[in-house]
Amino acid sequence: MTRKKKIIVGVVIVFVIAQFFQPNKNQGNLESIDLFLVETQAPKEVKQILQQACFDCHSSSTNYPWYNSITPVNYWLNSHIKEGQKHFNVSKWASYSTKKKDHKLEELIEELEEGEMPLASYTWTHSEAQLTETQVQILMDWASSVRSNYSLHNDHD
Repeated sequence: MTRKKKIIVGVVIVFVIAQFFQPNKNQGNLESIDLFLVETQAPKEVKQILQQACFDCHSSSTNYPWYNSITPVNYWLNSHIKEGQKHFNVSKWASYSTKKKDHKLEELIEELEEGEMPLASYTWTHSEAQLTETQVQILMDWASSVRSNYSLHNDHD
């Protein structure tokens, strides 16, 4: 066997073995998301936008695509989810202080204004997550409204 064929066979063997190793999936319950939606009084349209564009990476419940079964893609997706949760996790909303909730919504607005969210790498494979200008404005108006409620609470704390 030539050196090139040995290398190809070796790469294929490593790839096949790698398929037996998978990261833990982000499959928590939806009740934690419901707490966020109720507290923030998210209207139906906002809920739909958040579900389409945000919750896969910013909650404890991810709807995985078929290609998540392929290593190393699954590790790459897992790192994106963990990074998203580190910055903003609606499933931990109940544990945030009022000040932190206000700050997280402020960051959400900033990310939307700057066009940073949702990530281009996410919308590339999830076309339904590509937000229109109208959807961005709906989210920003809603987040601003919720922030005003939190700032009222902060004034009393």
